[in-house]
Amino acid sequence: MSVAPAEVERPEIKEDVAPDTPWVTIVWNDPVNLMSYVTYVFQTVFGYPKRKANKLMLDVHHKGRAVVSSGTRESMERDAQVLHGYGLWATVSHDS
Repeated sequence: MSVAPAEVERPEIKEDVAPDTPWVTIVWNDPVNLMSYVTYVFQTVFGYPKRKANKLMLDVHHKGRAVVSSGTRESMERDAQVLHGYGLWATVSHDS
């Protein structure tokens, strides 16, 4: 003998679920740090190959800024703090 499962009514809940768009760490141009030093920092902190680190450094130099990493807010805040420790001007922003 089998028993039919009881039906359970579940109230409809309408939730506005926004996708968790990533956060980014942005490095800004400054008149203090040498371009070679910025490239070195990108290689050291993020493990980027020299070619990618150099491209990001040139973006900072010519465009005034470059997005150097993306992820959760907490990890981007950590990246910004590490970059501050190297003397770079870095901020965290919600990527849209």
